[in-house]
Amino acid sequence: MRPSSFDDATEESNMAADSPLMALFGRSPVKPMQEHMQKAHACVVRLIDFYDMAATGDYKAAESIRLDIAKLEGDADRMKKDIRMHLPNSLFMPVPRSDLLELLTHQDKLANRAKDIAGVMLGREMTIPEPIQPLMREYLESSINTSQKAADALAELDELFETGFSSREIKLVSGLLNDLDDQEHRADELEIRVRRALRTVEKDYPPIDVMFLYRVIELIGDLADVAQRVGSRLQILLAR
Repeated sequence: MRPSSFDDATEESNMAADSPLMALFGRSPVKPMQEHMQKAHACVVRLIDFYDMAATGDYKAAESIRLDIAKLEGDADRMKKDIRMHLPNSLFMPVPRSDLLELLTHQDKLANRAKDIAGVMLGREMTIPEPIQPLMREYLESSINTSQKAADALAELDELFETGFSSREIKLVSGLLNDLDDQEHRADELEIRVRRALRTVEKDYPPIDVMFLYRVIELIGDLADVAQRVGSRLQILLAR
């Protein structure tokens, strides 16, 4: 007996779901990219706790936090490799594969920078001059907030894909990217203030310690720069 029209529709739907084309569309890289960004940002967030312990000279507690950062960075690195291995190489993707790989690379650098900052400070068991500690913390928070803005923008990537890069969603993400640029500019301004503040007291501290402290200031600034580059790569996706 011939199946009913409902059965025909169900069978056709199941066949479509099992087709290579549907399987191809189903392997979206968006969620793994977003999860990777959250993992990288988690590394960055832990820096404020690390700084608070380092500022008090409690490097035993700081070392424990650095191990957390290193574990998160390792997790992010494994996620990055898995995404690269499984990222579709298809004409049906709404954006070029190379653009997503560039975005992924910059996301991963956030985790790397966080690990670098903690590593340099712990390796030297660095003393942060008390007069600049509040400003230094504000500067670090500003860089962390820049990473947060980048994570906020990436959180909309799935909506961009699902809506076919609709004008409404592009406008929303563009606004988030503008906020990201503003936050990175604030971090730049604070970096100038921190450098000036350190210059006024650097003569009271061993030159080699001051040199490494300037290096940490540079790395914190680079953290904000990397977060902005994440936004820049996302902006390129919007322009496709």
